[in-house]
Amino acid sequence: MRDIVRATVTGMTALLAAVVGTGDASAGPVLDAVKARGAVVCGTGTGTAGYMLADSQGKWRGLSVDVCRAVAAAIFGDAEKVKYQPLTSQQRFTALQSSEVDMLVGNATWTLTRDTALGLDFVGVYYYDGQSFLVPKKLGVKSAKELNGATVCVAPGTTTELNLADYFRTNKMTFKPVVIEKIDEIRAAFFAGRCDVYTTDASSLAATRASNVPPPRTFDDFLILPEVISKEPLGPVVRHGDNQFADIVRWSLYAMIEAEEYGISSTTVDEMMKSDNPTIKRILGTTPGMGKSLGVDEKWVYNIIKQVGNYGESFDRNVGMGSALKIERGLNRLWTQGGLQYAPPIR
Repeated sequence: MRDIVRATVTGMTALLAAVVGTGDASAGPVLDAVKARGAVVCGTGTGTAGYMLADSQGKWRGLSVDVCRAVAAAIFGDAEKVKYQPLTSQQRFTALQSSEVDMLVGNATWTLTRDTALGLDFVGVYYYDGQSFLVPKKLGVKSAKELNGATVCVAPGTTTELNLADYFRTNKMTFKPVVIEKIDEIRAAFFAGRCDVYTTDASSLAATRASNVPPPRTFDDFLILPEVISKEPLGPVVRHGDNQFADIVRWSLYAMIEAEEYGISSTTVDEMMKSDNPTIKRILGTTPGMGKSLGVDEKWVYNIIKQVGNYGESFDRNVGMGSALKIERGLNRLWTQGGLQYAPPIR
């Protein structure tokens, strides 16, 4: 009997070694290319205030952009080692599939088809969103149920386009679509009166209303209708085939969320390095092991938080109360505060 048990244990050990060896062998092509290049190539949208937008000096800023910066901080110890590639909704997935970019943060919605049929992986959610409608107040509309017969501006190749058709069909209404690919051209068409309604994620509508209204009209001349007609979990996207790179992207986002939960911010992280809390010691790498598991420096979380900030800091300065958008945290509050942002433990 002992021989059988010994043989079984030996066989299991060999199997485990084979599995681990296989995992090591299959990891690395994207990460190797990133390291050789010296920067992460990050696909963004063509410009949405608060999420992904180049400022007057050409520096990209935003909640989505901060995920790319966190990945660079984890890999290189330097959040600035990112190259940004603006992409339309029609271009973005093809650009990732063809290795033009290493990852996407173009506010793409995580859906079953995108996660399975395109050879891509969504590795987290940095913003829980939903589709809504922006209208001029002079239209006199207070609800999406009053939009029967409206002309609607919408981007092609998006979940927005599909949700729009479903919503009007379900509510036995008709609409005339004005389909335009580039976001700045959609906004221009809407503000020029080519359509009655602009529909996309509520986050983007808030950005449009806060930052893109052409004078002499102002923020107050437009209204986001109260209906939210879909679930739009927005997350970073990577290609199938490099589990290690996917893990780094996933856990860089989770590190920002976990840091907020434990009160680790860009202003407190240095003091927190002295903490005796075993969880904080693991997160910040003073107890080693987590960095080795990811294949990065043990100070990976420290570098992310020191240079980029925790999730709450990023949210507030880019889209929250510290920004022009003034978006409430809502579903994007931490789970401890009644929201959906929840990171698996770093341990």
